[in-house]
Amino acid sequence: MPDFFNPFSGMVPDRKLTKEELIRVVRVDVAGELEAIHGYMAHADATDNELAKAVLIDIANEERVHVGELLRLLSILTGDEDDYYKKGTLEVDTLAGTLGAASAPAAKEESTIGSLKPLKED
Repeated sequence: MPDFFNPFSGMVPDRKLTKEELIRVVRVDVAGELEAIHGYMAHADATDNELAKAVLIDIANEERVHVGELLRLLSILTGDEDDYYKKGTLEVDTLAGTLGAASAPAAKEESTIGSLKPLKED
């Protein structure tokens, strides 16, 4: 799990961030949003209370929107961020094609080696 040092804990710096510092801060913000998504989804998976589950999933999805906003901001700030994302996408697509994996997510949840949760039968 990411554990980034927070130089601004409880205070605002006495100067404005440089562009490079801002880019690093936004990357930390992305990591924070991803960590929040993980937490909300884990909490949703851990309860049978339908209202709580729905609220937690809704909040997790809002965090996913935040990730998109931050990634777009990074793209604007860096000028080349999208090039790296496209390269990564192509690498995965190439590997998926080699392995014969579908590009769309599976319709039914599949267990993995070491899965701790048994699949529910339909």
